[in-house]
Amino acid sequence: MSDAVASGLAPKVYHCGSLRYTVRGLTGLFAWMLWGSFCFTLMEAVVPAILPLKLKALEAPNWVMGLVMTTLPAVLNMTICPWVSFKSDRYRSKWGRRIPFVLGSLPFLCVSLVAMGWVDPISASLLKWLPALQRLAPATVTVALIAVFMVSFSFFNMYVTSVFYYLFNDVVPAQFLGRFFGLFRMAGTLASAGFSAFVFKYADTHMREIFTGASLLYAVGMGLMCWRVKEGEYPPPPAAPQGSRLQRLAAEVRCFGRECFSHRLYWMFYLMQAFAAVAWSVGIFQVFFYRNMGLTLDQIGKFTAVGLLAGMAAMYVAAIYVDRWHPLRITAYLALFGVLTVNYSDWIWVPVTVPALVFFWLNMGNIIVQTFSITLNQNAYVPVYMRVLPPSRYGQFCSAASVIRSVGVIIAGLLAGVFIDLVKGFCHGSDFAYRFLFVWIWPLAVVYAVFTLLSYREWKRLGGDEHYQAPAPWSPDGYEDMSDKAVPVAVHAKWLVVALHLFTAAFGLFLVSLLVFLWLFQQRGMQQAFWWHALVFLPAASLVLAGWLWQVRGVVRDARARAAGADTRYGIPHHGVIMVMGIQTLVTLPLLWLRTGWTLRLGMEREVIWFGVAAVIALAANLLVLHILRVLEREPAQAPGSASISPT
Repeated sequence: MSDAVASGLAPKVYHCGSLRYTVRGLTGLFAWMLWGSFCFTLMEAVVPAILPLKLKALEAPNWVMGLVMTTLPAVLNMTICPWVSFKSDRYRSKWGRRIPFVLGSLPFLCVSLVAMGWVDPISASLLKWLPALQRLAPATVTVALIAVFMVSFSFFNMYVTSVFYYLFNDVVPAQFLGRFFGLFRMAGTLASAGFSAFVFKYADTHMREIFTGASLLYAVGMGLMCWRVKEGEYPPPPAAPQGSRLQRLAAEVRCFGRECFSHRLYWMFYLMQAFAAVAWSVGIFQVFFYRNMGLTLDQIGKFTAVGLLAGMAAMYVAAIYVDRWHPLRITAYLALFGVLTVNYSDWIWVPVTVPALVFFWLNMGNIIVQTFSITLNQNAYVPVYMRVLPPSRYGQFCSAASVIRSVGVIIAGLLAGVFIDLVKGFCHGSDFAYRFLFVWIWPLAVVYAVFTLLSYREWKRLGGDEHYQAPAPWSPDGYEDMSDKAVPVAVHAKWLVVALHLFTAAFGLFLVSLLVFLWLFQQRGMQQAFWWHALVFLPAASLVLAGWLWQVRGVVRDARARAAGADTRYGIPHHGVIMVMGIQTLVTLPLLWLRTGWTLRLGMEREVIWFGVAAVIALAANLLVLHILRVLEREPAQAPGSASISPT
């Protein structure tokens, strides 16, 4: 043994398969991987942000936008992603099994990206060289070229997105994966925020330069990452099925279907992910909603950047709680809070129009207030896959979820555009139609929340926090042990009561605010607003507060019964997300005061009344959320085990 090793001075070595890293080597690995993440995220941010504006300028129908931006990429995702994932798992080369797919697709992806930026001169040249095309309108040819280039871009981008995230698991030591994912998301968020703040405002005027610059940055950044990051040695791939090519393909498809669609938990999990994507398939039209509200591209970019930077600041703390509270529980709770208290709220902008600057600052305030809950939900997105799906078939199950999600997005991509076009007809062609996006989002978000809650209940039935076993038809006993390493944080009765009384405080302050508003309305001579608040909003808010206190009393009673070993009427909700949402509800009150103050100053009495309606509905929604959570947390009849509750 050398003197350095004997004295404990030898550098510490970390392992990932056959790979070995010192602290210096690990730092270099992180630096190159994060640089690749930055370039990759920036490249991917350009297309969905700018291309809808270009299609809108060409007067493409909304259904065409949905087809180009959503449906066509989803078709490729449903077919290319599973195939690339399957082949990558079994590929062996001196460059590894992931990097060849990233590097091989790089030149084609970059050319497709540049072509989209230069679509106008390419279209003009085609019209000049091919007289047969001159029978078509120039805009029609340009839109068709955008669709072709989008298909090409999406095809080669699937090679990257299918294997890029698997590369982390192959080269990053297991004990650093959590920290790496946090840094990875921070690098991506920094890229998106920089694009939103400094580049997006030039989307209308400098499309060529933006697409060309993003392509060059991606080529250099990802090229350097592929050169500097080394994959290790892998075990030999599993034996391929025997027979003809068609027989082998049929055998693989049967195995895939039998394993990935064998249990209702997986079906509910896939549908939960699918309806989340379907609900937000109208996201490409969000920029037109903001513009109809009077915002400029510069303002849209600025509040988007602020939201991303605020989320990045909250990211590390949120990542800690994802492990402590379990990502599926976080997803389920936030889905319920979101669908009942947030996702429907844009209805207010149908009857209400405020000055653009007022809308800008109200939107900015909402983004900041909701930053932590949004970041918490985003941080749970990848870990929920890891904590639910069986590790031995992880890539396979991820691709199965991708297939189901893509089917939904393919349909939604077409129907969402048709929906907007129909609403535009109802609005006599006006862009006011984009204010009705909530009519699409909210019902689908309800379905998403239902499947999320069903997934959570089934997860609890299969063992929950401490004893969950993933259904596995390939295993002799039908289950695969997950053996989560994170120690679950049990429900803590004291913190649960504190979390609930954060809402109580918010409701009480809301009632006090209503009394102050009544005095202000009287001073301003707003009689309709005065009587609405006095005869409707104040009694309704008082009833909600009384109902809330009754629910809290029931939670405390059940917690005491559970601690004494007695039966409970309902389950005990976990305190974590409730604490987050209680704080969020409290800090929303200043926005209520600002909103009311601005509308009072502008003499907008009708808008004051509508804002009061929205506030009372949101207040009552929290009461419904708590009751549903109590029902949700009832112990399943056949649960293998359950987490304990601390009575202190």
